[in-house]
Amino acid sequence: MNQLFSVYRPDVVFHAAAHKHVPLMENSPQEAIRNNVFGTLNLVQAADKYQVKKFLLISTDKAVNPTSVMGASKRLCEMILQSMKGRSSTDFVAVRFGNVLGSNGSVVPLFQHQIAAGGPVTVTDKRIIRYFMTISEAAQLVLQAGAMARKNEIYVLNMGRPIKILDLAENMIRLSGRIPYQDIDIVETGLRPGEKLYEELLISSRDIERTENSQIFIERQSSITPGELKEKLDILREALEKNDPSLIREALHKVVPTFHEPDELNRMQGEEVQIPHLTMA
Repeated sequence: MNQLFSVYRPDVVFHAAAHKHVPLMENSPQEAIRNNVFGTLNLVQAADKYQVKKFLLISTDKAVNPTSVMGASKRLCEMILQSMKGRSSTDFVAVRFGNVLGSNGSVVPLFQHQIAAGGPVTVTDKRIIRYFMTISEAAQLVLQAGAMARKNEIYVLNMGRPIKILDLAENMIRLSGRIPYQDIDIVETGLRPGEKLYEELLISSRDIERTENSQIFIERQSSITPGELKEKLDILREALEKNDPSLIREALHKVVPTFHEPDELNRMQGEEVQIPHLTMA
């Protein structure tokens, strides 16, 4: 890592590397912590040491009130950046957005394959809603957020209104020239480990600011001190040494106060899910 930074001396780092598949990380929480959290820590330290001008973390809506190990690990990555406030010449910022259509693991290619095979199309829960944007939209907004980046800010991309996964499945069947539930059935398979009914983009809607770009906003948060971060990381290191997934999960609950078990948050959301919308006064 140090050799790479020493040789190439990058001006800007876009940190998009992470284990992102939710069910996989539920089964291997130690890998989520090693790769997502401590991998980010290593990069941040290298960027600071070699005086990178701007460092952008690609975060996720799953970091907001996380119900999964992956989401909690990404929230910790945001905290690592926040802990650098006032301590570095590097502008450390995070960019948070939802699902990217056509990316690895996206539901759209899965639905296309299932429709081509004659069905059924599978959804984990018919109540689920998600934010979506295209690859080009995501790339353009990340670059624009990078251009306006200031120290230790979390940029939130306006994803528009989220859509119901059930509506997406039905519309894709219709676009194929077939009729949902007649030509091709839609089947519920049950929520996967760590999955919640809807994702959120904001931890607190009260602490949101506009930028010069109408599609990019800033969520203001209290900074975390280096001492507070060290305490959190020490708890995680101790859990990793024991290599017990249940202890690692317990440690995550200690260091990420907004981390909930999926069943707990899904019960709070209730049977009738209200679609949240990012609105700016």
